[in-house]
Amino acid sequence: MYVGSVTSLHVRRVPFDFDRDVPFCWQPDNPEFALSMNLISLMIIGFEKYIVDAVRAATPRIKDDAVASEADAFLRHEAQHARAHRMHTKALARQYPGLSDVVDAVVHGFDVLFAARPLEYHLADVEATFTPTFKQLLDHADELFRPGDERVASLFLWHFTEEIEHRSSALIVFDHVVGQPWYRLRKLPSVLRHIANVTKLTTDGINRCVPLEDRKVDARNILPGRQVRGAIGEKLPFVARGIHLSYPAAKACVPATEQLAANFRMLASQSPHHDPQHQPLPPFAAEWIARYDREENVSRWFSSQPAD
Repeated sequence: MYVGSVTSLHVRRVPFDFDRDVPFCWQPDNPEFALSMNLISLMIIGFEKYIVDAVRAATPRIKDDAVASEADAFLRHEAQHARAHRMHTKALARQYPGLSDVVDAVVHGFDVLFAARPLEYHLADVEATFTPTFKQLLDHADELFRPGDERVASLFLWHFTEEIEHRSSALIVFDHVVGQPWYRLRKLPSVLRHIANVTKLTTDGINRCVPLEDRKVDARNILPGRQVRGAIGEKLPFVARGIHLSYPAAKACVPATEQLAANFRMLASQSPHHDPQHQPLPPFAAEWIARYDREENVSRWFSSQPAD
């Protein structure tokens, strides 16, 4: 992966099958986790397009062949992710047509942001936060993903693995084109505000378009403030007023110490001299890549595993 100042990315096209309908609550043992992953699918199409637009706009300013190669592979990674999640959201929208409007609104929000800010701002994104975020999920893949619809689970296992693989790419491009170590930190509050606004838009859209009997939980449960209230409310119910606690929290199987470590690493990833090379990595990512290289069926991750 990370070699000196550049990485070695491989572009993979995995044949996910979303021709048939997909249940919204694709992980019935953990409806809140299923909803949080669906939210990623609905948001990621606009976000990945935004990243692709930014890196394409930066391409004329890249003067190093190795960085140019990195940027090209990074673009193709992100384009593949958007394409696959588009298939997932289309399958959901066949049952809940309003979700197409939610995706369009997210894309429009990122397009407006792209038009309103300079290139430096768009390159100073939050991709570096993804490695600690997704590590805790991949470290618990069996508990979080295995009980669910295998098509959806395999989509996210692939996506998160490739996010781990290209963890350095956005920063490589930023450092080459912008080269202002403190710029990312200064712009972080603005970036987080936009993400919070898009997340609220998406959770409101899910609640509006998908009946409660299908989603099982209020989409707002996955917003950070409500997660904190929900966690406290498990011990002090009056604190969780208005929050459904009938199902476990999305990451209930992840020990609190791991969640705290991930949160710390997410904050540290935005520091001026952060080096993604030194992030702890989930062993799952290497396992996924090895199975792909052996030409095993990673689009059906669990059922295609060799028997022990």
